[in-house]
Amino acid sequence: MATARLDESTDLGIEKQKGGKRRLIIIVAVVAAVLIAAGGGAAWYFLRTPDATASVAGAKGKKAKGADSAGKAEVAQAPPIYHPLDPPFVANLPPGGKAKMLQAAVRIQTRDPALVNFLKQNDPMVRHHLLSLFGAQDAANLMTRAGRDQLQADVQATLARLVQDNGGEGTVEAVYFTQFVLQ
Repeated sequence: MATARLDESTDLGIEKQKGGKRRLIIIVAVVAAVLIAAGGGAAWYFLRTPDATASVAGAKGKKAKGADSAGKAEVAQAPPIYHPLDPPFVANLPPGGKAKMLQAAVRIQTRDPALVNFLKQNDPMVRHHLLSLFGAQDAANLMTRAGRDQLQADVQATLARLVQDNGGEGTVEAVYFTQFVLQ
């Protein structure tokens, strides 16, 4: 009897509901499943490759715009080619600076094999113009990051001019110094 009175006195008006926890668990599980499905759908949408959409479009019977535009698209999506201008360039710098000599190994980035062939066939001309460019640099300027970046831009512009003036094909996308030593 004492225990019955204790249970009655501790009752704060909270009624025990059977199945309340079970209902909460089901709701949480449904919400989690919806979120997982939405996340998977979003991941599929944003991470799919353009090739997959092209194959789906091709399967529906859509045709490419033309052979010329398809050929240009293939060139634009070709992997980059890094062509080294070997051996590294060694140029005497103008007198009066801290450094007297520059040694630079240069690599050219392009996506067109025709440009690589042009550079190989015209190597003496290319080396002559780049040696003249390197030899005209100020040593103090080359010791700064901005000076080296400007030299890269100058090398790229010189190569673009040589390719254009001599009937070459392709574009120089970037110039990289893989070795740069001032002595």
